Amino acid sequence: MGHAARTKDAKGHERARLVLFDAHAIIHRAYHALPDFATASGEPTGGLYGLATMLMKAIAEFSPEYMAACYDLPGPTFRHKEYKDYKAGRVKADEDLKKQLARSRDVFTAFGIPIYDHPGFEADDMLGTIVEQTKARDDIEVVIVSGDMDTLQLVAGDKVRVFTLRKGLNDTVIYDEAAVRERFGFGPELLPDYKGLRGDPSDNIIGIAGIGEKTGSELIAKFGSIESIYVAIKKDEQALLDAGIKKRIVELLKAGEDEAKFSKMLATIRRDAPIRYAVPEETWLTAFQIDPALALFTTLEFRTLGARLKALLASQGGDAGAPDEEKPKDDAPEEAIDPTLLEETALALWLVDSDATNPSQEDILEHAGVRTFAEAREAIMGELAKAGLEKLYREIELPLIPIVHAAEARGIAIDVPYLAKLSKDYHAKLSLVEKKIHTHAGGEFNINSPKQLGEIIFDRLGLTAKGLKKTDGGARSTRESELEKLRDAHPIVAEILEYRELQKLLSTYIDNIPGMVGADGRLHAKFHLAGTTTGRMSSSDPNLQNIPVREGLGEAIRDAFVAGKGKTLVAFDYSQIEMRVLAMLSEDPGLTEVFQSGADAHTAVASRVFGVAPDAVTKEMRRRAKVINFGIIYGMGVNALKTNLGSTREEAQEFMDQYFVTFPKIGAYFDAVKAAAAKKGYTETFFGRRRHFRDMRSKLPYLRAAAERMAMNAPLQGTAADLVKIAMRRTDAALAEEGLTGKVGLLLQVHDELIFEVDDAKGTIDHAVTVIGQAMEHVTDGTAIAHIPLVVDAAEGKRWGSMTELPRK
Repeated sequence: MGHAARTKDAKGHERARLVLFDAHAIIHRAYHALPDFATASGEPTGGLYGLATMLMKAIAEFSPEYMAACYDLPGPTFRHKEYKDYKAGRVKADEDLKKQLARSRDVFTAFGIPIYDHPGFEADDMLGTIVEQTKARDDIEVVIVSGDMDTLQLVAGDKVRVFTLRKGLNDTVIYDEAAVRERFGFGPELLPDYKGLRGDPSDNIIGIAGIGEKTGSELIAKFGSIESIYVAIKKDEQALLDAGIKKRIVELLKAGEDEAKFSKMLATIRRDAPIRYAVPEETWLTAFQIDPALALFTTLEFRTLGARLKALLASQGGDAGAPDEEKPKDDAPEEAIDPTLLEETALALWLVDSDATNPSQEDILEHAGVRTFAEAREAIMGELAKAGLEKLYREIELPLIPIVHAAEARGIAIDVPYLAKLSKDYHAKLSLVEKKIHTHAGGEFNINSPKQLGEIIFDRLGLTAKGLKKTDGGARSTRESELEKLRDAHPIVAEILEYRELQKLLSTYIDNIPGMVGADGRLHAKFHLAGTTTGRMSSSDPNLQNIPVREGLGEAIRDAFVAGKGKTLVAFDYSQIEMRVLAMLSEDPGLTEVFQSGADAHTAVASRVFGVAPDAVTKEMRRRAKVINFGIIYGMGVNALKTNLGSTREEAQEFMDQYFVTFPKIGAYFDAVKAAAAKKGYTETFFGRRRHFRDMRSKLPYLRAAAERMAMNAPLQGTAADLVKIAMRRTDAALAEEGLTGKVGLLLQVHDELIFEVDDAKGTIDHAVTVIGQAMEHVTDGTAIAHIPLVVDAAEGKRWGSMTELPRK
């Protein structure tokens, strides 16, 4: 069973459950609650995604034996014939919503859910009619899943309930008759009367002008139906006055009798639509076939929903207690899949669809829409060739598979006693910060509880700031991004942020890593070539890409990563690689000159932007130039630049304007990138890697703006990622050629940094530094971007966090 308890019939047996979907209401709510998702071909899917998730949520919650979907049809209904202005105030649905309303039928069909509709009637009338036709069956209960409150009039005891959405798609509530009475003060059967008095602006039902929710509720609660109210008025209107109804309201009632009764008629759900509902012979779970749903999810590019559906079916099969032969079968033939082919195909899929990070075998099958891996591989390789991505695949990605596996097997030595001491120190710091927070709050509370933390910050301390956002469920957010807006409002905020950072460092690294160290004393983290949408590698177990470096906390953790006995760690880090890539791709002469001259990039940019000689650039000027440089790279807007500069908006705008005047081809380059992304739906790196941006076509300005900012950075970050990956291949080949393979081994790749372990034998470190440095600095030789020099900084040491820089050669 799902979470919702079943009702029982007169004999005490649990009733079978029929779940009815108010399809139009759900799809409208989903469409407006979710972003403008779209497939690579441009088909809008945001509302469909919400519908599919809501459908699966309802199945998980209610474990239905039977389901049905009810729809409106285009064209006027009997209500329009009675009242031509019915729903006249509603905004006309835009084309994307219309497309998804039509397409939504495919979702129900794929799930094996029958659809009911009829010309001249609304979805509510379908629901009412099915409720009416099943009410005599004591062995069936009905749950109506809807996005509005109109269907509450169909509630009957606990046999017919309504599961509705209060806000968004996550804030839900279920109404039985007791819940309806608690909310409105009267039973479900009187809700049409209530609407008859107060009207319903959403449907343009007029009601009686001057009677609102409070008065309408009071009248219905005291006198019952509209007909009863008018009987009371005609018999003795003094009775209404004695009951506390104002004279003005009585007069409004007398003048508006026709409007009230007409409005009630419009608001009343019909239960006699010309349809016939028949309870299926088989339960939904027994009859359901998963393939059509998986195929539709693949077409709509709902990458994660296939796995969620399979997990849902497994849980429902177990809960329902159906015998094995009744459970859905997957008759796909068993395949013996070569792990290497699986890994190679996953890489190919990721190159075809940048959002498909670390794709599994299931993802591969779902993407291709086929039953066997062999078919899927053939289809994906065809897509790879069609997109012109074969060279990137064969020359950059495939050669790294054995290199990465070797690094994982090699691992890196860990100083476990050092981490134990660090754990003691950091737990002491955490305890101290916790006490400070409780002191600021005026008492103890659970700092890890967003609800309790929100009550302290917003209620007890009354903190507020401009632009604070709420969670998707409508609660006040205590996410880090929101707390940063409150940092200057009270000392407790900085303490909370420090508490969270310490807690994360302890749980993710300091207390976690010792248990992950192998019998050889080394940590064998996982590295993923297809781990990000940008093209960069990612890591897990643990994630070494996210060790923070600010305020020394991250450096302290890095000191736990040590060289093995008789060996030294040597790290190689590309200097300002994304700034150099910007010069490569934009071909701006000023920025090109900066790097070709070998000058410090931030000092040189400060000199040009602020109009002073290089030797007159102050530390503050260089800091500001650095902020602007990185702001330009990451598509930072004026407001974000203002915050990072610590200046005014006017000053930030002036700096940005001057930057693009000084380096004019950079602005033109970014404009070209955005225009191409808007046209194609994706960006490309110098080496042809694609990153898709479906929100470039979004009708929501904030989503489109966010996509544009990411699109501006994607070719820069992606090209840098390509260069690092090429460098990994080139260094591996160079070390082999120089006979250093057994003496030098790659351990880690973290962003633009490669960390090797090198034998301490005389001359080996110097030899390795020369070989690796040259290989990394010459990865662009023979390409159109070789005119911008790449510079590599090297450092050596016994601990990763305490390394000594080596002079550049």
